[in-house]
Amino acid sequence: MSEATNKPLTVPRGSAAGFVKYLKEDLTSGMLVFLIALPLCLAIAGASGFPPIAGIFTAITGALITTFISNSELTIKGPAAGLIVIVIGCVEDFGGNGMLQGWTEADAGAYRAALAVGAAAAVLQICFGLFRAGILTEFFPTAAVHGMLAAIGVIIIIKQFPVALGVVASGAPLAMAKQFPEYVKHANPVVALIGVTSLLIMFLWPNLRAKFKLLKPVPAQLVVLLVSVPMGMVFDLGHDHSYSVMGQEYQVAQATYLVKMPDRVFGMFDEITTPDFSVLRTPTAWKWIFMFFAIGSLESLLSAKAVDLLDPWKRKTNMNRDALAVGVANLAASCIGGLPMIS
Repeated sequence: MSEATNKPLTVPRGSAAGFVKYLKEDLTSGMLVFLIALPLCLAIAGASGFPPIAGIFTAITGALITTFISNSELTIKGPAAGLIVIVIGCVEDFGGNGMLQGWTEADAGAYRAALAVGAAAAVLQICFGLFRAGILTEFFPTAAVHGMLAAIGVIIIIKQFPVALGVVASGAPLAMAKQFPEYVKHANPVVALIGVTSLLIMFLWPNLRAKFKLLKPVPAQLVVLLVSVPMGMVFDLGHDHSYSVMGQEYQVAQATYLVKMPDRVFGMFDEITTPDFSVLRTPTAWKWIFMFFAIGSLESLLSAKAVDLLDPWKRKTNMNRDALAVGVANLAASCIGGLPMIS
């Protein structure tokens, strides 16, 4: 059967009529996106030096705001792994350490400073969309973008390697890469077991999905949650304690190894944090504002362009509207404590 006969006769649209017509399919897709996005939002926020709840703020804000501004039918707005290096660099430049030793006053101050940077960058993104500058992405070499994203990916791997082993570490990427043998040597066995198991699931699950049709709808991220959460409960990561392995004593600290989330319904509203706009008077802030704006805008627009190429109905995103939507949503997210988002 040809591809054309598999597609509906009418092109799906995100209008009110389309919402009613495709409600069942949208609910199914929305649930799958939720299951995949929830752990990603928490992980990206934590890796960026923000409180984990900041990733949830970003996802909610992006969904509620960009839906009514952008005409993109397929892109999803949310925290970006490609911005982790930029955001954590900003946090560290303002005196935070990415919560390596728990949440301190320095981390809180750096967090609020980064929110101000994000808000200012969002204003630039709004202007980018209003002045119809989205077409500039057509002239930017994709090879340069792919190279930049590849470099960011390598840096993320280096930065998160000790985290997966339960080792507290910081520093420049190359210096940290040289310390890999030391990280393995000083790994916390319980945390490392959970980290390595999660990684193996992420790598191997796609092969299992390809072999067994029943597993195809189940995303790897959901399986990681279903496996790692019970493992954390079995190893009692919720309480500070020590344990011994082969005569070596190890410490488990709840604040270090667990994601801190609100413990009651609507408790996330207590976590809303406002930016410290006083930092915008410093040169440091403007360096990061440009980084947030330039890299975030490029990555967002190129992602939208890539998704358009995959669309079987060849629907086209208005890049100016998309840039405007991302800018407005980023401004709102930054004002309540959220991460920068992209398409």
